[in-house]
Amino acid sequence: MTTHQRDESSPHHGDETRVSEPSPAIPDETPDLYGAYPRLTEYQIGALAAGGERRPTRAGEVLYREGETQQHFFVVLRGTVAIVEGLGGEEQVLGVHGYGRFLGEISLLTGEAAFVSGVVRDPGEVLVVPVDELRRLVTEDIALGDLVLRAFLIRRSILIEVGAGFRILGSCFSPDTRRLLEFAARNRLPHRFINLDGDSAAEALLRELGVAPDETPVVVWNGRDVMRNPSPAELARVIGLPVSRPGRGLSDLLIVGAGPAGLAAAVYGASEGLSTIVIDSIACGGQAAASPRIENYLGFPAGLPGGELAERAIIQAEKFGAHLQFPAPAVGLERDDGNHAVRLDDGSTICSRAVVIATGARYRKLDVRRLENFEGTSVYYAATLVEARMCVGNPVVVVGGGNSAGQAALFLARHTPQVCLLVRHDDLTRDMSRYLADRIRNDRAIEVMTNAEVRDLVGDEALEAVVIEETTTGHRRQQPARALFVFIGAEPHTGWLDDQVELDEDGFVVTGPGASRQDESSAAWPAARQPLSLETSRPGVFAVGDVRSGAVRRVAAAVGEGAMAVRMVHQYLAEVGAAVAPPGTSSSRALVPTS
Repeated sequence: MTTHQRDESSPHHGDETRVSEPSPAIPDETPDLYGAYPRLTEYQIGALAAGGERRPTRAGEVLYREGETQQHFFVVLRGTVAIVEGLGGEEQVLGVHGYGRFLGEISLLTGEAAFVSGVVRDPGEVLVVPVDELRRLVTEDIALGDLVLRAFLIRRSILIEVGAGFRILGSCFSPDTRRLLEFAARNRLPHRFINLDGDSAAEALLRELGVAPDETPVVVWNGRDVMRNPSPAELARVIGLPVSRPGRGLSDLLIVGAGPAGLAAAVYGASEGLSTIVIDSIACGGQAAASPRIENYLGFPAGLPGGELAERAIIQAEKFGAHLQFPAPAVGLERDDGNHAVRLDDGSTICSRAVVIATGARYRKLDVRRLENFEGTSVYYAATLVEARMCVGNPVVVVGGGNSAGQAALFLARHTPQVCLLVRHDDLTRDMSRYLADRIRNDRAIEVMTNAEVRDLVGDEALEAVVIEETTTGHRRQQPARALFVFIGAEPHTGWLDDQVELDEDGFVVTGPGASRQDESSAAWPAARQPLSLETSRPGVFAVGDVRSGAVRRVAAAVGEGAMAVRMVHQYLAEVGAAVAPPGTSSSRALVPTS
């Protein structure tokens, strides 16, 4: 085995009940700098022990194995346990943990398969707690719940950073490869990309796996299982994501889109007794999940990564009984015996009494030649660790003047030597929060060009430079760039609605009194009352977040609209006589994975 080491300070040892008598250092234990491996107190171990059992361990014993769904939560009481990637093959030890530390990461709560294994290094004893009992405890004990959840979220980030998990082998110029990479990145799935165009050992690996070049991309899962060009849904099923399940009966609330607005609606809907289903075409989190850090969200003065916000919301929604399904692309909205039906791309439908549209918007594409040649390989619409790894050590260009562009520029400046930020007007604070603009101006790795636009892309298979025009002078120059990140404008995800609800001239969903406007192009509003403020031209169908015409495009605003929509759903259901729990009634359903 090889050991993955990190430059981390020594952890604090000992339990909180005897601070003056710390436990002795454990040889070879991985130190903890990031808060990923906290040590439980005697009180917390006692609380967990009430619902678990102590069990002796032997050297080499596998407590849980990558590729399998974990059924138990482990706390180390004596001895040490190693976290191993590639068990039985090219093994790599990612960490070693001793007394008081607990094992696992966020997949333990979401029901995904484990991405690493837990192997006993030094024999001793562990506390074994069933996962259902852990879910109960972390919802009842706030301090314990926050400690476990924060550690699990950080551990997932570490696994992504070190490239643990499954392998994607393919050409970076293949649309199928880019589709799998996007799916993995958007769902924050630990993985490693092996580029067949740039890795000299990749061809030998394909021969070893018995895969022909025309069968790529392939996904290698659990070190040995090979999936040839799988769809995102097929990959999701193997990993244990909550994919679409046919045959579910009529629900109270169906939410289409799992960004901040949709997830907020899910939390409030499920917690107030509505049977709630959430679907998304790719992953939970929307554009917010691709944000490296959201720093102006209320209650988080140090900011938080968008992916962490999404994962916390997923767990919260599932806690109250919401059912999440993804990837589950919606392709049509239909009527079904007085209710609403959303048709999915696999031909199945989901029926519901009320629908919340929260499909958001995508960034517009630049109007430059050969853009499609570089999309997915050099042109990106998100700046996560996956994209940053593609261009480490190389200059990049970011286009846009809003908060997303600003956050991307600051994040990329930590990975690349030079970031050029292009803004088409002359005021950096016009569309960007001042705190971001100030940090960008003070970052020596970022060059800001105002009154500038991209006119051409230079390169053959990979991007080499961007032609930039200063619009006030007409002067053009070539800016070296390995990658181009685009965060301009917004195009709503409304093509699937099939003219079932009123849209404005830009394609955004019209809500409120304006939705009842009657002209030659719109159907008559069928109810005696006016539409509610977030209701569309179709009673019982609501729209929230970026997809809504006139929306304030901020994460906090989207969350607020999601919560407001649920109150309006209750009003609508009362109007049509649907029997549901009254608003404010909390669900007592346990935190149950939906896979």
